[in-house]
Amino acid sequence: MAVFEVNFHSESLGRTVPMYVILPTDKTYFPGMPRREEGKPYKTLYLLHGVIGNYTDWLYSTRIKKYAEDRDLCVVMPSGDNSMYLDQGVDFYGEFVGKEIVEFTRKTFPLSRKREDTYIGGLSMGGFGAMRNGLKYHETFGAIISLSGAYVLDEETLIEVENPMFAGETTTYKKRVYGDDLEAALISDRNPKYLIETLSRSNVDFPEIYMACGTEDFLLEKNRRIDQLLTDCGVNHTFVTGPGSHEWDFWDTYILKALEWLPLESGAAGKSSENIGK
Repeated sequence: MAVFEVNFHSESLGRTVPMYVILPTDKTYFPGMPRREEGKPYKTLYLLHGVIGNYTDWLYSTRIKKYAEDRDLCVVMPSGDNSMYLDQGVDFYGEFVGKEIVEFTRKTFPLSRKREDTYIGGLSMGGFGAMRNGLKYHETFGAIISLSGAYVLDEETLIEVENPMFAGETTTYKKRVYGDDLEAALISDRNPKYLIETLSRSNVDFPEIYMACGTEDFLLEKNRRIDQLLTDCGVNHTFVTGPGSHEWDFWDTYILKALEWLPLESGAAGKSSENIGK
């Protein structure tokens, strides 16, 4: 399994940024195993990390490399800092993940340019970012995967926390990522809820949506609200819950379930250090 560490200049962020790309172009086949068609472009998942994480999280904390190889899937993992994957000031993180890295990776690697072969997903902050940017750039993405989505842009955002336990609870952070006018942010395309409501009234071809959240996760109720909103708006989607909290065991389990849900090719595990015998 080939893993590329890529550094490239992002115009959206105005600096050189890193990302990992998993691409099974070096797949070694066992005798008799059906081989992938020569030159066939790869389906792609743009996979976003959570708050205080970076582009290494998914690769080091899950078995995403093996899951991708088994399914002949390219996985692109960028860094989004603590941005909620929203445009802010001179840093256009939404445009970065929703447009720029798609364009860059498509011209750099042998990837499919079809909407139905292009997916966006993430966990926690990345689940929020995947939902928001998957909807905003719905003409690019055919599917959205949101695991334990941090749908924290709601009425509670307007409440000032007296003794914040985490930087994300501070008003300074909220205004940095959502804008100075927090009330206006609630009814803007920065908010996935607003996008769901407005797009559903416009007869938009929604991406397919897969959501999952642990039954012990502190964000479960907020995910249930998004599930209910999608249902009320008549948006076809899948929402599942299972044992687990806000942690990597849950995300490793459910990224695999999400990949099984995606319309991927029926690949097979190649010969590797993780699979040395039949």
